[in-house]
Amino acid sequence: MNATSTRRPAGARRPEQGFVLVTGLLFLVVVTLLGIALFRSSGLMERVAANTRDKQRAFETAQAALQYGEWWLGQTATATKSACNSTTGKTTSAIHVCSETLSASRDTIAALAWKDNAFTYQQPNLTAAAGGGLNGNDINYQALPGVYIEDLGLMKDGKSELYQLTAYGYGGNADTSSVVRSTFKVTSNTPCLSCLP
Repeated sequence: MNATSTRRPAGARRPEQGFVLVTGLLFLVVVTLLGIALFRSSGLMERVAANTRDKQRAFETAQAALQYGEWWLGQTATATKSACNSTTGKTTSAIHVCSETLSASRDTIAALAWKDNAFTYQQPNLTAAAGGGLNGNDINYQALPGVYIEDLGLMKDGKSELYQLTAYGYGGNADTSSVVRSTFKVTSNTPCLSCLP
């Protein structure tokens, strides 16, 4: 009996079934989706980094205004108190201790509703353009930082006066702001005559 052979003759090609093509297309789809995800992720990370940098800039300007206020208190022999309202001069050349106290509410302080009564501080090399934005190679600040100084009263030793300083600063846009606060003690070298027995 002669069996029929299903063997192909030498040199004959096997019919293609498309397995490699389907695998290649699936691999291409996976690589494309991975590339898109990485692209979107890197864009998000760039925005996070830019926002972090802007927030840091706002904090640094607020801190500079606060340190200026502390320096001013340390240099002032007698700090007089007077009203700090929007009609008085608001630059550091007119700085003084405010007779009004700020609200103790953190939300009120953070909302910067009081900033019109604060004294603006122009730091060296700080550019604050209306509306912020780009100017040459540097990013402008939204507005100049400011400081508000209030008297907390005389300490029990009769020689030290406590002041509370509240300062604000902006980054490159109005949504990026920072508020810092400190309590500063000024001690007089003159003995308290009313404290003597």
